[in-house]
Amino acid sequence: MFPALETHLKQTIPDPYEDFMYRHLQYYGYFKAQRGSLPNSATHQHVRKNNPQYLLNGSLGEKDDLIPDTLQKEKLLWPTSLSSAVHRQIEAINRDSHMLSLPHLRSRQLLYDELDEVNPRLREPQELFSILSTKRPLQAPRWPIECEVIKENIHHIEWAPPQPEYFYQPKGNEKVPEIVGEKKGTVVYQLDSVPTEGSYFTSSRVGGKRGIIKELAVTLQGPEDNTLLFESRFESGNLQKAVRVDTYEYELTLRTDLYTDKHTQWFYFRVQNTRKDATYRFTIVNLLKPKSLYTIGMKPLLYSQLDANTRNIGWRREGNEIKYYKNNMDDGQQPFYCLTWTIQFPYDQDTCFFAHFYPYTYTDLQCYLLSVANNPIQSQFCKLQTLCRSLAGNTVYLLTITNPSQTPQEAAAKKAVVLSARVHPGESNGSWVMKGFLDFILSNSPDAQLLRDIFVFKVLPMLNPDGVIVGNYRCSLAGRDLNRHYKTILKESFPCIWYTRNMIKRLLEEREVLLYCDFHGHSRKNNIFLYGCNNNNRKYWLHERVFPLMLSKNAPDKFSFHSCNFKVQKCKEGTGRVVMWQMGILNSYTMESTFGGSTLGSKRDTHFTIEDLKSLGYHVCDTLLDFCDPDQTKFTQCLAELKELLRQEIHKKFHELGQDVDLEGSWSDISLSDIESSTNGSDSSLSDGLPVHLANIADETNLNRRDKDTPLDPSMATLILPKNKGRMQTNLNRRDKDTPLDPSMATLILPKNKERMQNKKPGFTVSCSPKRTINSSQEPAPGMKPNWPRSRYPATKRGCAAMAAYPSLHIYTYP
Repeated sequence: MFPALETHLKQTIPDPYEDFMYRHLQYYGYFKAQRGSLPNSATHQHVRKNNPQYLLNGSLGEKDDLIPDTLQKEKLLWPTSLSSAVHRQIEAINRDSHMLSLPHLRSRQLLYDELDEVNPRLREPQELFSILSTKRPLQAPRWPIECEVIKENIHHIEWAPPQPEYFYQPKGNEKVPEIVGEKKGTVVYQLDSVPTEGSYFTSSRVGGKRGIIKELAVTLQGPEDNTLLFESRFESGNLQKAVRVDTYEYELTLRTDLYTDKHTQWFYFRVQNTRKDATYRFTIVNLLKPKSLYTIGMKPLLYSQLDANTRNIGWRREGNEIKYYKNNMDDGQQPFYCLTWTIQFPYDQDTCFFAHFYPYTYTDLQCYLLSVANNPIQSQFCKLQTLCRSLAGNTVYLLTITNPSQTPQEAAAKKAVVLSARVHPGESNGSWVMKGFLDFILSNSPDAQLLRDIFVFKVLPMLNPDGVIVGNYRCSLAGRDLNRHYKTILKESFPCIWYTRNMIKRLLEEREVLLYCDFHGHSRKNNIFLYGCNNNNRKYWLHERVFPLMLSKNAPDKFSFHSCNFKVQKCKEGTGRVVMWQMGILNSYTMESTFGGSTLGSKRDTHFTIEDLKSLGYHVCDTLLDFCDPDQTKFTQCLAELKELLRQEIHKKFHELGQDVDLEGSWSDISLSDIESSTNGSDSSLSDGLPVHLANIADETNLNRRDKDTPLDPSMATLILPKNKGRMQTNLNRRDKDTPLDPSMATLILPKNKERMQNKKPGFTVSCSPKRTINSSQEPAPGMKPNWPRSRYPATKRGCAAMAAYPSLHIYTYP
């Protein structure tokens, strides 16, 4: 706007959006202003193009109110009281009637620097999406309009049990209840309409469904009525129906992922009106997986509100007579499986919760991020941004974590690490690992400061907030598994992963991404392990296995290298790890954390706690420093051990085939995919393809791309082009000439001419003798702590106060 006019016109120029809202509110009787104060939108737009101060005489802006001649209108309507400077501005614009007709002159985002000519420049753009503010309350979660949501705020304390929680040991005589259903039982809780397969998401709002929230639980008939009161209409809750089949026995039905007819695994619900001395039995009747950790000792989680309030005790493993078995109610379609267990509540009239795993909600994440934003130290090296909005309009957060660089050159030399979690909403263990990582990387530990000095961390702590909010196990509100659609072209339907891939693509154009890791949970295997991608480039042969092997040595009682797998299957080509690997990230992983516990070392046969998972976040940081240590001793030792393990695996395969083979020659030319088993044992689902309404959009988009001869993004080529066996290495080979990924080049990321401190910690020396005998599990010796020599990157030790003195961050990344 013109400087001399800006003050005068600020109060008199109506905003088009406000005009619309005034008319809209008046139409529905909420706005009682005079008709003459409500300008017509189209008329007002026309007048704004030629005269921003033109006010309509009629109440709704009839056509006769318009003065067709622009110059005549200006002479009549500009007030004579304006200063001569204002008139000179008007005359300067009127010299160029063509410029007056341009649409951009209607924009209030343009500023003008000079009076004699039109020389527009844009105002500084406002934030498109709101970020956590220390002055405003947290953003309330947005729910699909079909979902009823209770008004109560559910909160749980964090607590670590003082003693190990051992697996349940089956006795062999566990009862297998017969499923009787509603015919012989009484429905005591049932959700109303639940959107399933065939319907699709349309809109959302804070608080979900409009209107009065119904009371779904039964009404107690008096103080002697011992019926349990169920509830699951809260954040991350999942329970569709409860049927009382005996005095203390209930059959439970889980809700499928919204807009689907499957994915029943995650449960999280509340019970009230408990009795202390009674033995209750709960049976979930519609699980879909034939195998489960419940068959090998996993227990459900219980939370007592009275215990939390009086004894500061949180979630704990409870349950007896645990049995996982096939449902006898076979309807001829897909078979269902049941989980049954018994329990005694600790108090009368208590409020208790059951869960498949430790819940971590969208609100929990926002509270954590708010604490980071409020921390004057952490907020200097952790930048909180909005990556995008989800389908329901919830914010997908992106954290950029790195210490301020003193020069742009130093900033540009930093490599990147990308971490993400909760693409599968029911795998809350990923959030706890992520929280442990964030706790450490945002701390004042010397190792954390060192990592921030040499890396730029891009962190996506919750990729699927909609699914987390509504209590889905695997899908987004599109009704599909997001971790099968990383190649999608449907930005509006899969915004979270589309923007994630685009962010990483731009990051790769700016700097090398050393590691990508997506945190998941696993319901059929114990321990923690990684899925990676075999590298066919001889220069980096077996290098993708070094980081997992190092992690197994740093966390020997939690991480199983034997359970890791590096085979790339066709059905997994849409996953995050495979797509990022194809884009050029050699060390691209999916980290699987069990819902159960450990079978290794000192933690053998015990459940993982919250603290166990958070500690793994620290071990990721610790291993990252080992992996990039300029002293290559650890790396070369691990590489030698990997070659020996592979040699033994090849011998084993040929022995199973009844053949003898001489591996003294070119044995390393044998394809790793030929000797490695598939990841079909992984906790994954096959892609269902797109829903019909999205498949049509995708077809139209592909046709439009072809018609316009628009070059496709190479990462998208597999959607349309024929398969090419060699395309996986296109991006990797492109980088061979100039940017080696070998950690021996890690010194390139160190700033020059800077004193650094030496960090030492106990380690271990890996035995690499080709003739040594290893155990069949290929694990490090149980209970052994790494004993390799550690020489950290040299760094200058700094206190927290010194960080504030650094200049602003010179990191130019997207977004």
